[in-house]
Amino acid sequence: MNDRPGLRERKKAKTRASIQKEALRLFREQGYAATTVEQIAEAAEVAPSTVFRYFATKEDLVMVDQFPPFVEALRDLPPEVAPVPAVRMAMRAVIEAQTPEERLDSLERERLMLTAPELWAASLDNITGVLRSLNEMLAAREGRDPGDPEIRNVTGAIVGVIMGVWLDWVKDPDLDAPAELDRAMTHLEAGLPLRQEPG
Repeated sequence: MNDRPGLRERKKAKTRASIQKEALRLFREQGYAATTVEQIAEAAEVAPSTVFRYFATKEDLVMVDQFPPFVEALRDLPPEVAPVPAVRMAMRAVIEAQTPEERLDSLERERLMLTAPELWAASLDNITGVLRSLNEMLAAREGRDPGDPEIRNVTGAIVGVIMGVWLDWVKDPDLDAPAELDRAMTHLEAGLPLRQEPG
């Protein structure tokens, strides 16, 4: 009897993953706006109502909350680790824990959020929420008030660097975004020094 809920949950997770996988494939092949929920349901071999049972809106097929694993990774780090290296280490831990397929799906969702006009409003809400949550977590790690201007500045710098890498990745899909993100965070950690151009 104890196995039944576990099996049921695994089946639900498999169905959810299948729906999202087919949705991302169709978005990639024919564009976000041109893809209907009915097409996604047919590709995933489920009813449209099943799609909406797992994803309340079409946008939710892309806007997956990947913040909880990051939060867990950040909380696992010793409190003496400074904010920027802590965020870099937590992001690296999350990326390294993903399978190659999960990493590709994650990057594809990020690309869609930044390139599909229909997703811009939802993306802005998502970014605003991440900014607020990150600010609160970093403040807690440092024993500061979330309204502290220095915490605000550090949080803004981190998010700005991340957004810069994502926008470059949108322009160049062949960019190794996780590696570039790690390099960018290392640069931020070093204080953003500018190398002297030769000559």
